[in-house]
Amino acid sequence: MAGRESRLLRPERSSGRATFLELFFDLAFVFALTRVSQRFADLDDDSGWDLVAGFGRALLLFLALWLIWSHTAWITSRYKPERAIIQAVVIGTMFASLVMAVTLPRALEERALPFVTAYMSVMMIRPLVLAVALRGHPRRLVALRLAAWATAAAPLWLVGALGPSHLRLPLWAAALGVDYLAWVLGWPLPRIGAAKVGDWRIAGTHLAERHQQIFLIALGESILSIGAVFSGVAYSAQRAVAFAVAFTTSALLWRIYFHRAGLLLPPALERSPRPARLGTASERTHVLIVLSVLISAVGYEVVIADPYDPARATWLLFVVGGPVLFLIARLRLEYEIFGRVSRSHVIGLVALLLAPTVLARREPMLGLSAVAGVLAIVALFDALRSRHQPLEDPASPIGWEPPGIRGSEA
Repeated sequence: MAGRESRLLRPERSSGRATFLELFFDLAFVFALTRVSQRFADLDDDSGWDLVAGFGRALLLFLALWLIWSHTAWITSRYKPERAIIQAVVIGTMFASLVMAVTLPRALEERALPFVTAYMSVMMIRPLVLAVALRGHPRRLVALRLAAWATAAAPLWLVGALGPSHLRLPLWAAALGVDYLAWVLGWPLPRIGAAKVGDWRIAGTHLAERHQQIFLIALGESILSIGAVFSGVAYSAQRAVAFAVAFTTSALLWRIYFHRAGLLLPPALERSPRPARLGTASERTHVLIVLSVLISAVGYEVVIADPYDPARATWLLFVVGGPVLFLIARLRLEYEIFGRVSRSHVIGLVALLLAPTVLARREPMLGLSAVAGVLAIVALFDALRSRHQPLEDPASPIGWEPPGIRGSEA
C-alpha cells in the first residue's frame, strides 16, 4: 500500500475544502438541474395519469443524474483531486454529464441513445480507469465491483433506448433500480463479497461540504428560474409581488437548511468514528433536499406566470409539495446531526400538509404566500430558540457502535 497506487488515496483528515476542479465540475450540474426543472415544469398542464407518468419520467432522469454526481463526490472524498488520473476522471464525467443534460429534455423520446451512452460510459468506464490506476491496491476491487454491476444493468438501459418507446420507462426504471440496489448492497460479487459504502475510509468534512454545495447549486437553479420567468413575461404589479414572494421563499429554504443542522454537517462528519456511515445517510437526505428545491422552483414559475389563475389545481404539487418534501428532509438531517428533531419543523410540516384542503380552489399567489408565511414562522422559531445560545456540538447517533464491532473497510 506504500506504492504509487496508494498516493491516489486521500487522507481521512485532509482538507475539507472543495477544489477548483470540483467547482468546475459542478458547472455542468447547474445546467443539468435547469433541464430537470424544465421537465417538471412541463407537467403543469397535465392531470391524472399523465401527471403521474410525467412526474415519474422526470424523477427517473433526475435520479440518474444524481447517481453520477454523488458517485463523483465520493470519488473526490476518497482520492486526491490533484492527481492527474483523478482529474481526467472528473473532467470526463463532467463532459458525459453535460451530454446527459443536453439530451435530457428529450431523453425519453428521440434522444434516448445519446443519454444512455453518456450515462453508461460513466458507470462502466470510470470504475475500470480507477481499477487500472489502483492496480496492486485492495481498493481496486471496489472499482471492479462497480464496473461488474454496471455491466449487468447495461442491457436494460440499451434495450430501453433501442426498443419500443412504450417499454422505455419501465426498462430504465428497472435498470436504475439495479444501479441503486447495487449501491445499497455494496456491489456484492461471488467470492470477493461486498464493499459496504458505510465502511469506506473517506474525508468526511469534504463530503459534507460537497453536500452543502449541491444544495446551493439547486438553490441557484431556483433563482435562475425566478429571474428567467419574470424577465420573460409582461410586467405587472401582481407578477412583481409574486417574484418577491418567490425569492423570499427560496431565501427561507436557505435559512432553514443552514440553521444549526446544515451548518454543522462538516464537523459532524469530522467527529464521527465512521464518517462514511453518516455520509451515506446525508447523501440520501440531500437527494430529497435537492429534489424539493427543484420542485419548489417549478412552483415559483407557475405563480409568477399566472399569479391569480386558480383553474388548475396542479400548482399545489409544486408550490406546496416542494416545501413539504424539504421540511421532511430537513427533519431527517437534523436527526442525523443531533439525534432529535425540532418541534417547530414538525408543526410547520403539519401546517403545509393541511394547506391543500384550504388552498385547493384558491389562487396560486395565495398558496405561495401561505407557504412563505409558514416557512417564515419556522425560521423565526429557530432564531428565537437559539437566541443567545452557543452553537451546540453535533451529537449524531449515526456511525457510533458498541466497542469491538467494526465492519471491513475499503
